[in-house]
Amino acid sequence: MLEQQYRTRQDARREHDFRYDIKNSLNTRERRRGAVAEVYEWVESCVIAVGVILLIFAFAARTATVSGPSMLPTLRDGDRLLLVQAGYHDPQYGDVVVIDRSQKGEPPIIKRVIGRAGDEIDIDFETGQVRRNGQTLDEPYLNEPTLTRRDVEFPVTVPEGSVFVMGDNRNHSADSRTREIGMIDLRRVMGKAVYRFLPAGRAGEID
Repeated sequence: MLEQQYRTRQDARREHDFRYDIKNSLNTRERRRGAVAEVYEWVESCVIAVGVILLIFAFAARTATVSGPSMLPTLRDGDRLLLVQAGYHDPQYGDVVVIDRSQKGEPPIIKRVIGRAGDEIDIDFETGQVRRNGQTLDEPYLNEPTLTRRDVEFPVTVPEGSVFVMGDNRNHSADSRTREIGMIDLRRVMGKAVYRFLPAGRAGEID
């Protein structure tokens, strides 16, 4: 009788252990599936984020690198800039823009918009003052007054579909004062520079 009771208890224990092992195995599998699902979701989120960034840079924004001293003190040689492209079709006074020069086999240039279609631009190279439609411009961004004359005769009127641009480092800038560059067709404006992201120590919005 005692032996039978002992065997019954042993059988019950083995059945309990068997059920426990099955349950534990199922729980382990569920945990593994949960971990795999979590990793998959994380990877999927990263892929989507990268895709969004690529789309933004392809259609809405791009980067540019400053070359040379023509935009001192605002921008320095080697600065890396973020440009706005999407919907930017009407440059405003003071905008810093990147201009495509690929049609002449040359790299882009970065300048500031001084005149728009219909504006009369005049420069007094004795005083260094720039006038737009008879009004002397307040230009706090300049490195020095505009004293260097190029090969364009002033005053000039900006034609339709164009802008007149100059660098902030006026006496060391090739810009709309030269016939080689001249008035800039709006179709050649690649975008507006809005943010400097490198070097990190000088990162910030562009005035």
